[in-house]
Amino acid sequence: MRCTHCGAIIPDDMLYCPECNMEVQIVPDYNPLEDILAREVKGSVEDATRQIKTDDIRRYRRGEAQEYNNSTRVLSQNELDEMRSRRSAAAQERRAALDSQQKRRQQIARKKRLAKKRRKRALIILLILVVLAGVSGFFLYQNSYAGQMNKGNQALQSGEYAAAEIYFKNAISKNEKKAEAYTGLSKVYVQQDDPDGAEAVFLTAISSQPSNVELYRAAINFYIDTDQLIKISELLDNCEDDEVLKEVRAYVSNAPEFSLEEGTYSEVQEVSLSSSGETIYYTTDGSEPDTSSEKYTEPILLPEGETTIMAISVNKKEIPSLTVSKVYTIDIPVADAPAVTPSTGQYNGETQITINVPDGYTAYYTLDGSEPTDASAKYEGPINMPEGQTMFSAILVSKQGKYTQVTKRNYVLDPAG
Repeated sequence: MRCTHCGAIIPDDMLYCPECNMEVQIVPDYNPLEDILAREVKGSVEDATRQIKTDDIRRYRRGEAQEYNNSTRVLSQNELDEMRSRRSAAAQERRAALDSQQKRRQQIARKKRLAKKRRKRALIILLILVVLAGVSGFFLYQNSYAGQMNKGNQALQSGEYAAAEIYFKNAISKNEKKAEAYTGLSKVYVQQDDPDGAEAVFLTAISSQPSNVELYRAAINFYIDTDQLIKISELLDNCEDDEVLKEVRAYVSNAPEFSLEEGTYSEVQEVSLSSSGETIYYTTDGSEPDTSSEKYTEPILLPEGETTIMAISVNKKEIPSLTVSKVYTIDIPVADAPAVTPSTGQYNGETQITINVPDGYTAYYTLDGSEPTDASAKYEGPINMPEGQTMFSAILVSKQGKYTQVTKRNYVLDPAG
């Protein structure tokens, strides 16, 4: 027989076309028209109203003709059984395949549900971890240096000084090298009118950390804020770390230098003061100098006697240096008592009295035995000895007003004798 699809010849024992693999369509060995006619006749007899329609007969004939055209041979019962068996097996395979597909779909759906549950569970766990991390981070922050500083500043602003002190001390224990906590703690003491306690905060910290530049900066700012500029120089004068001094050099104010070493001099002296690019102020009365004291512009002349010069220099940031003090003594030697001629005695003729006056002195005298002063008669040349008895006294006075010892002479001038 030939394949109704491709026209190829199909052997009798094959149920599929060897060319196109299409299944052979088997037509049972009976005429379906007879069954139709039998049913129609039976229906007509039973109902007595229904007749066989010509259109039905034509339709079945066309179908029969078509079916017979598609058939090429009549199969035996064994072949039909085998074909049915194959079809049943194919149907079972299809059902099994469908069942397998259904199971796979169910497995996929179950896997998706499980994956969705796992994702949901993972998301919940992640959210829990995030919340725990946030809570832990919050508590860690609260107990950290930054957290304690934040609490301390809030307490300071609200006037809770005891709490602020605790928070700042906690911050210092967290990190003793950072200067902000020391500044906060000093403000607590300042707000409570305890400037000494505020200053001690920095001095104590610096004593244990002498190379911490930030602590020095914080202390300097504290002195500036509390208008204690002179203490900046005291602080830096005690610093022995060159790196620290280099970092804060803008605040270093060098003390003035004196041109003359202190001591005792036998002649009048003058002293020059110098400082690198800074203004100098000084006093000579023993008082502590400041910016209202005498401003140095020219050398200082030292008078006879003792003079104490105290001086400071002020840098560009208006920070005064430490005070430098020097004591000078000008002790000009005083000449001996003046030499007076003639010597004590009795004279008969005209005689003159003379006084030897060295350079730098002026001589004064009296003729009545009284003590001479710079208000007595000034010696300007030889003096004629008066007649009778004369108690002559003479003295020398230096330019600085110093008196020498008094020289006394007792004269008797008797021309008749």
